[in-house]
Amino acid sequence: MRKVVKFGGSSLASARQFKKVKAIITSDKTRCFVIPSAPGKRDAKDIKVTDLLYQCYEAASTGQSYKRTLSLIRKRFEDIIEGLELSLNLDFEFKKIEENFVKKVGREYAASRGEYLNGIVMAEYLGFPFIDAAEVICFDQDGSFLPEKTNEELRLRLSTVKQAVIPGFYGAKPDGSITTFSRGGSDVTGSLVARAIHADLYENWTDVSGFLVADPRIVDNPAPIGTITYRELRELSYMGASVLHEDSIFPVRKEGIPINIRNTNRPDDPGTMIVENTTKKSPFTITGVAGKKGFCSVIIDKAMMNSEIGFGRKVLEVFEKNNISFEHMPSGIDTMSVLVHQDDFQEKEQAVISGINRAVHPEVVELESDLALIAVVGRSMKANRGTAARIFAALSHARINIKMIDQGSSELNIIIGVANDDFENAIRAIYDIFVTTAL
Repeated sequence: MRKVVKFGGSSLASARQFKKVKAIITSDKTRCFVIPSAPGKRDAKDIKVTDLLYQCYEAASTGQSYKRTLSLIRKRFEDIIEGLELSLNLDFEFKKIEENFVKKVGREYAASRGEYLNGIVMAEYLGFPFIDAAEVICFDQDGSFLPEKTNEELRLRLSTVKQAVIPGFYGAKPDGSITTFSRGGSDVTGSLVARAIHADLYENWTDVSGFLVADPRIVDNPAPIGTITYRELRELSYMGASVLHEDSIFPVRKEGIPINIRNTNRPDDPGTMIVENTTKKSPFTITGVAGKKGFCSVIIDKAMMNSEIGFGRKVLEVFEKNNISFEHMPSGIDTMSVLVHQDDFQEKEQAVISGINRAVHPEVVELESDLALIAVVGRSMKANRGTAARIFAALSHARINIKMIDQGSSELNIIIGVANDDFENAIRAIYDIFVTTAL
């Protein structure tokens, strides 16, 4: 068995955190390839190293004073090196960084140096070979990521070593200039490495013990999610749950490699396992509940619209022409509703209304604003009768009016529309009916 382990910025913010990471890696010899992020915040008032690098580059590239910020960055790494009692000197690296900042080599180069330097420190601390991501993560000259070339480069390079540290977040173009991932960051690098070596497991270590059934800012001490499928994860992340970005999941999903989200500060917690599919039943009918505020509904009424061929297409073309994407489209025989992001719609609302009137000649076009959408997601819902009825009962008991309901054909999720003001209470009511009552 071989595992790829990625550690986030909070897991590598100090020498104390580095020691926890080493204990995790050395406790399991199958943890072969390590993907470090840049040092994150040590406390709430601290600044991430990446943010300091941006500040330093901005000053250096515009001829302003940058020495103090560069010294702060240097001290962060020297404190880690000293705390780990390493005989490692980064003078050469910092001299090269300073020269490149003054030469204005680019913000992406600046942003990547936190991962690069932390990778050097981590490799020295573990006694693993260091592989610069610029040599194995490939972009074309326009800055577009090259997944197959990267996979081949990683596969060839990693076949020559049994263990290695590869810093996350960045790669390089053919001319050697550094390019960073726009979304997903170091998570993407870990996923790419896992794919290249055909890893048995990709462990993503952070400061939380996996995913929770609901947002802890809304529900007190929500239950953890033990196992979640990629499809469930996508539904929850689309509706605002703070989870891995899709870009960081695709490479391992393509290979059927599971991801385990773990907590560096609580390494004995099992965390959340993300899998393609599973026979494991969720302890609750739902896997998770998440949502977002800030939607509005455009309601189009016209008698016999259901018999008018092309009616829906004509309506949606109006939104397309105004560059507005829709979220959901529940409809009846004589009524069609289009839910959109309110901020996107407000600037163009009159153009949309007039466009709909010209396109389909409705009897009425109504608008309902300040709506929230909530996704109730779970692979177990399909096998449980009365799931929608329980949601209705919970919301009715909490005196919450349902504005809209939409269920996907897969029966994996149910989307509920409520007023913005009812959003938090609706989340709590749904959580209570499915989770609290089951505990």
